[in-house]
Amino acid sequence: MWLTLIFMLHVWHLMARFEFNHDYFFLKSTKYSIQHASNSILNRLKPAWRFADNNILSNLAVAKHFFCQITENVMTPSMKNLFILLAIAVGTLTSSYAATPQQMRFHCAEDTIKINELLKKGFDSGITDPNKLVMLYAQELMGTPYVAHTLEGETEMLTINIDELDCTTFVETLYALTRTTLNGRYSWRDYAQNLESIRYRGATINGYPSRLHYISEWVMENSFCGSIREYTQEFENPQYEIKSLTFMSKNRDRYPALANDSIYQCVKDNEIGYRNHRYPYLKIDSGSQKKLKKVAKEGDFVAIVTNIKGLDVQHMGVLTFKDGIPYLLNASSIGKKVQIEKDDLAEYIRRSKTGIGIRIIRITE
Repeated sequence: MWLTLIFMLHVWHLMARFEFNHDYFFLKSTKYSIQHASNSILNRLKPAWRFADNNILSNLAVAKHFFCQITENVMTPSMKNLFILLAIAVGTLTSSYAATPQQMRFHCAEDTIKINELLKKGFDSGITDPNKLVMLYAQELMGTPYVAHTLEGETEMLTINIDELDCTTFVETLYALTRTTLNGRYSWRDYAQNLESIRYRGATINGYPSRLHYISEWVMENSFCGSIREYTQEFENPQYEIKSLTFMSKNRDRYPALANDSIYQCVKDNEIGYRNHRYPYLKIDSGSQKKLKKVAKEGDFVAIVTNIKGLDVQHMGVLTFKDGIPYLLNASSIGKKVQIEKDDLAEYIRRSKTGIGIRIIRITE
């Protein structure tokens, strides 16, 4: 973190000697570069964030937003140019950590073509609302076969597979497609970078332990970076669960990668940050679910909270509404495809033996 800040000050000092023309910069690329740079800087404020409260993380996300708005509301034109170039420089340096082609695993040769076609549809739609983009892409992926464990392999790689999805990879795919479109980009390479950023700790793939295996960790990490925001605690009368997330280390035999002692120890060390972890959830019944629309929006991500020992979330999907009643759009292990569940959300959870409620998460603009 300190090296990054020192670098920023040094480059600012050097740039102060020069004048720059506004024509060198385009609004969309400039906004993206500033956001990317601010995310990269905030990403270095670790590992203390893992022990933070959700409200603190929300405040940090607001601070990041304020950081991105400085160029619009405070700086003079000359200062804006200096700050913009600085942001681009830092963003360029930090983007070098993105996965290389050698670290990527594709399902088939047509993957990149399919992703580019999807992104073109999103870009051509002109939609700029994240939730509406999520729904657009979810509709495009409707009927995609459900396949579990597609991320597993002898070596941890950035798996890119839009032809086979499980509940988590479905949500991550929707995020990466949406974020790429919001950034004004439509290339599979941009998609891959956004997929890596949501899936891995510090937005960088670095072996199996770097993957965000627990959804609470996934939420905390990406909320801190400003990529998503949890809205669960903003509902009336949220419940809170306190749990130590130890399911993986306590069930080592279920995860082939954990046969390696070094990897097992790294995963166990990561779990230490989530001892007595406190997180919100909403109890849902046929009456209370009608009030969801007061805060929740179609296209929000839904995490199903579980009572399984050592585990926080058992399933994920997307919130959709029919006549004001919430339903779950998800990659279903029972239906074996991406689908909207026949039962409404309350009934879906009631029929689950281990589900106790939901968490609501939204992509930030």
